[in-house]
Amino acid sequence: MNRPQHYRFHQGERVLPFATAEYEARLAKLRSDMAALGVDACVFTSMHNVAYYSGFLYCAFGRPYALVVTPTDSVTMSAGIDAAQPWRRGHGDNITYTDWERNNYWRAILSVTGAEKTIGFEADHLSIAQKALLDKFLTPKATVDVAPATMRQRMHKSAAELDLIRAGANVADVGGYAIRDAVKVGAREIDIAMAGRDAMELEIARRFPDSEIRDSWVWFQSGINTDGAHNPVTTRKLEHGDILSLNTFPMISGYYTALERTMFVGEVDDASRKIWEANVAAHEYGMSLLVPGAKCSEITQKINDFFAERDLLRYRTFGYGHSFGVLSHYYGREAGLELREDIDTVLEEGMVISMEPMLTLGEGNPGAGGYREHDILIITKDGNENITGYPYGPDFNVVG
Repeated sequence: MNRPQHYRFHQGERVLPFATAEYEARLAKLRSDMAALGVDACVFTSMHNVAYYSGFLYCAFGRPYALVVTPTDSVTMSAGIDAAQPWRRGHGDNITYTDWERNNYWRAILSVTGAEKTIGFEADHLSIAQKALLDKFLTPKATVDVAPATMRQRMHKSAAELDLIRAGANVADVGGYAIRDAVKVGAREIDIAMAGRDAMELEIARRFPDSEIRDSWVWFQSGINTDGAHNPVTTRKLEHGDILSLNTFPMISGYYTALERTMFVGEVDDASRKIWEANVAAHEYGMSLLVPGAKCSEITQKINDFFAERDLLRYRTFGYGHSFGVLSHYYGREAGLELREDIDTVLEEGMVISMEPMLTLGEGNPGAGGYREHDILIITKDGNENITGYPYGPDFNVVG
């Protein structure tokens, strides 16, 4: 039997998160950047850039995937195990590589790029081993790191992206209300988290019936487990007076949104209320600073000063917010749009960013626990649009 190194297997109707014109506009901007950088072809290997430029969100499971973009072509590279799904869920062409012979993946890529070209790649994603294979099979004239340019492009959302992100924020709120209803003394973190996740997945299925339902999750933490923002769910049972951290994360076609709220079971003691209200005040102050022309580092410093005046800055553990778009907890990052001391990006209309101050007080301190509020804001021409609807603060979030 003559077994090919790669082939095309296309069947079924194509279903994409956005219209064809949206992907063509993204590719046009990319090709403009490629021309400016002198790049003949880009080989994208990250989930976020493959999804951003094609709509296809791959499941690697130990296999490499890619999107190759040239001045005329856009081709996803996928493993045979996925059959025609990458083509149905992707813009442009698709080539399936086989595993009959090692490195057929790179041979498939070479069939599109050609040899001895200037190749754009993602230095923040491609492993050392895969970079060596790129050099061996493509024999590039030169290689150029295009990750920074693509990150800058992803920071500025189109109207279609903003609509999807707004819908995601609405879905996060649905999960939040389901969690609020599930909170009671004796309930386990895992049971409450599942209530929120199930509610969000059903809402995504209702709003986006043609989408792939995948990757939404909830981190619901209680007591000492609230000390970290990314602490996984456990089977700990809620007790009266516990501090809680509600975190819902709906994923729609690779787009991440989030809702995060401090809560208490039954009642909140005076020391905890004082810390909570201070964090809420910082949250409101921080949101007022998210306007076009503001610099991320300067916003950060102003919130630092706010906490320092209240002797609370020592309890801050990370930055105050980050960008949204094609990302999740296991792929994607628009690191140039974060509210940290070392980020000098200036906010512009069409950017999307969170405000999420967090204070963590260790065990044995009055008000011990982790306090965090999180809203998503779209930077507008004259200010911002807060697309998070679930209320924050003690008046609404002492429950159970």
